[in-house]
Amino acid sequence: MAEIKDPENTILVELKGGTVTIELLPDVAPKHVERMKELARDGAYDNVAFHRVIDGFMAQTGDVEHANMEKDYNPRRAGTGSSDKPDLPAEFSGIPHDRGTLGAARSQNPNSANSQFFINFSDNHFLNRQYTVYGRVIDGMEHVDAITRGEPPANPDRMISVKVAADA
Repeated sequence: MAEIKDPENTILVELKGGTVTIELLPDVAPKHVERMKELARDGAYDNVAFHRVIDGFMAQTGDVEHANMEKDYNPRRAGTGSSDKPDLPAEFSGIPHDRGTLGAARSQNPNSANSQFFINFSDNHFLNRQYTVYGRVIDGMEHVDAITRGEPPANPDRMISVKVAADA
């Protein structure tokens, strides 16, 4: 297990294979970091499906409106929803979309990120300065690599629980 230097800015995502530890980047994207912690603390991410998982690219999740597999799960709408909070302004930076980085999913509008995010399976530098990077996996990437592929997957994997390390 990786050493957690800042528990208040570290997220623990429990997947079927084990825990994924994500170091958040509050100095790079403070609004996105705050939103993730807020939704994690509300339990909003618990049981949310990975609704878009593309081999060699990324695994997307975080649709708290339509992809909670224990409450009102709608596979046809998964990926179209958000939280009840306002959309976030883009916080683009020079941090590259490398393997294991966390990016904010959004629509065509750069200021439309809300609750959805993706974890890069590989270096996806074509996304640089177009999607907000606000975290990186520091332990457990093998569990991310094991997420079931598909758009959407026939039997999607889910985030069993998502917690701020300071609260765990």
